[in-house]
Amino acid sequence: MADEQKPEGGAAEPGKPPAETPKAAALKPAAAAHAPPKPPAPMAATPWEGEIPAQLKEHFGDLITECATYLGQNFVVAKPDAIIPILEFLKLEADFDYLVDITAVDYPNRSERFELFYILYSFERNERVRLKTMIADGAQPPSAVNVHVGANWLEREVFDMFGIQFAGHPDMRRILLPEEWEGFPLRKEMSIVQQDDRWVKENLGIESGQ
Repeated sequence: MADEQKPEGGAAEPGKPPAETPKAAALKPAAAAHAPPKPPAPMAATPWEGEIPAQLKEHFGDLITECATYLGQNFVVAKPDAIIPILEFLKLEADFDYLVDITAVDYPNRSERFELFYILYSFERNERVRLKTMIADGAQPPSAVNVHVGANWLEREVFDMFGIQFAGHPDMRRILLPEEWEGFPLRKEMSIVQQDDRWVKENLGIESGQ
């Protein structure tokens, strides 16, 4: 008895779906390439409990909106008006006397467009804590220079990259890019390769820095 001719891709065994044809398999990568990106998984933070968060909540009440920890990193979320008093409290009362960094993240579709981060370190405790607040585009958070002198250069870098100006800063100007540079490179409307071609042409004598 002659063997029965199997359909393309091989006949399916009873109880199993038919095998995928080469043509169908070839179409899969193209379809996947056009699929919308998946949103990032939410940060699995847990409440931060202990002496420091308890003291912060006692002193600042509802100006503190969250004390949490994520992968061993403790952070405090607060309203903008509370940032300088909290920095001062953490420095004088909890020994977080070194301001490691100030930076920001841009979320252009939010009403409070920027998340502003202060990273502090305590040599006495050998611990870090992160202080975060949200501000609208055009808002001018108060400068931390009177609490941490090093905030001078860190706030200038945030201004240089994001266009955020700090009220009361003694020298609010660019620190990395030329003073005449147009645009703020880390805002989301700026391409990662976009440059101020006018400045490049006028000052370097070339059409583009690319």
